[in-house]
Amino acid sequence: MKKKTGIVTKIYFGLIFLFLYIPIGIMIFMSFNSGKNTTVWKGFSFKWYGELFKNKELMNALGNTLIIAVLASIFATILGTAAAIGIHNFKGKSRAVIQNVSNLPIISPDIVMGVSLMLLFSFVGVLFNFQMGFVTVLISHICFCVPFVVLNVMPRLRRMDQSVYDAALDLGCNQWQAFYKVVLHELMPGIFSGMLMSFTYSMDDVVITHFTRGARFNNLSTKIFEMLRKQVLPTVNALSALLFLAIIIILVLINVYERRAEKRNSGR
Repeated sequence: MKKKTGIVTKIYFGLIFLFLYIPIGIMIFMSFNSGKNTTVWKGFSFKWYGELFKNKELMNALGNTLIIAVLASIFATILGTAAAIGIHNFKGKSRAVIQNVSNLPIISPDIVMGVSLMLLFSFVGVLFNFQMGFVTVLISHICFCVPFVVLNVMPRLRRMDQSVYDAALDLGCNQWQAFYKVVLHELMPGIFSGMLMSFTYSMDDVVITHFTRGARFNNLSTKIFEMLRKQVLPTVNALSALLFLAIIIILVLINVYERRAEKRNSGR
């Protein structure tokens, strides 16, 4: 009975993974198509990978996307970690209320946040005479990334033993040294996962960026969205394939690092 259940479970998960990854596999396969048509195979070629690096608009959009994602994830990680520690130090019902309020940007639709930020930036732009662009997109990405960092750091705070921090103070550390050597060390897995999630969501966002980017600024998602109105060139398949490969490499490196860290800790 257990063997049958195990086989059914494997088949079920196999079908799910096929459903998720077959479209990505087709996209990667068609990125090597020598023809311009994205659905008809004309032959194997690296032509579109060469064309990708010659396309200045796509390269500029990719550069803007990476810069925004890196800066947004760094600032969101700092602010989100500080917010999580502050929320954890609250007592009683106020902690639950503040935590629920911090989760609202995650629950609310992207279009609501995009429109509200657009109205805010338009109002401030009239007062101080500036236009929406790089700065407004960066601020909006930080705003919707902070709750994800809080969401990842809070469980680590709940599991952390407060007596370890008190012991560090008793052994001669000042408050900053105890925070840096004990608290920050305990929270690092949550901080790292929150930063990675922030980077991913910033790279992926379309709706909020569309409302806050202004007329001249483009990142990769909005640029591809504009291209969909005309024609999807095979260079987009090549770019998506390279991004997918980069994500796979990052995930493999993270898993290898975590396994080595677990072995070191178990050895100690």
